[in-house]
Amino acid sequence: MKKIIVPIDFSEHSEYALEAAVKLAKNNNAEILALHMLEMSDAVINTTDSEQYQKAVFFLRLAEKKFNEFLDKPYLKAATITPIVKHFKVFSEVNDVAQEHDADLIVMGSHGSSGLSEIFVGSNTERVVRHSEIPVLVLKSRFDKTDLKDVVFASDFSSNSVEVYLRAVKLFNSLNTNLHLLYVNLPSDRFRSTNEIDELVSDFLMKADGHLEKLKHINFVSDYTVERGVLNFANKIGADMISVATHGRTGIAHFFEGSISEDIANHAVLPVMTFKM
Repeated sequence: MKKIIVPIDFSEHSEYALEAAVKLAKNNNAEILALHMLEMSDAVINTTDSEQYQKAVFFLRLAEKKFNEFLDKPYLKAATITPIVKHFKVFSEVNDVAQEHDADLIVMGSHGSSGLSEIFVGSNTERVVRHSEIPVLVLKSRFDKTDLKDVVFASDFSSNSVEVYLRAVKLFNSLNTNLHLLYVNLPSDRFRSTNEIDELVSDFLMKADGHLEKLKHINFVSDYTVERGVLNFANKIGADMISVATHGRTGIAHFFEGSISEDIANHAVLPVMTFKM
């Protein structure tokens, strides 16, 4: 992992994201791209009206001053920080910046106090998640870990999940993380016997890895819903993070047959990382 993008809006939550990015970047000598987006259109920036232009210049310089002050923190001294200012707040531009700089991860702070419900319903974070081609890490509070030791990655182990699985393994390997692969068995028409799950996972690993070495690291749990299974398992092992896959057009966690409720994000106290399918 070489480059991490952190959108900055000067809130304490974007500072949580910045602190987390520094910790994640440390072991990889990664560069942090601190991105601030102004509420200023090209029409205002390029106006021929002298008074409007002077106002635009004033607010641009004010934002840049505030941005520089925000980045003047002791814990950033040893980090490689590149500030980027965009004039207009279009959240698809975060993905554009990620593509332009070949970034590996976006880290964002959540304003949700009791869950991510408002984040994934028409909010800025939802827009970033939906447009991003790279993983997005969403934090609700200060990330007090020095590193990521245990991450839960749930999957239905279908053929459609192979590519996401490979990207997740590559990223978490770069962070020296112990990745706990999880299958949640439900008491419904999707219920599978132990033998059926073994066969499903074996076929998946052969397609993804070409061998069955990770078969011993697959975890099976039974629960009434996928999200309850994921959250209960993460709590049981003391996980540092939960990771899920998402379809850009519909939002969070559509990686099982049909979809997973956004309850994983709404109810998880832990940081949640999304991977776009």
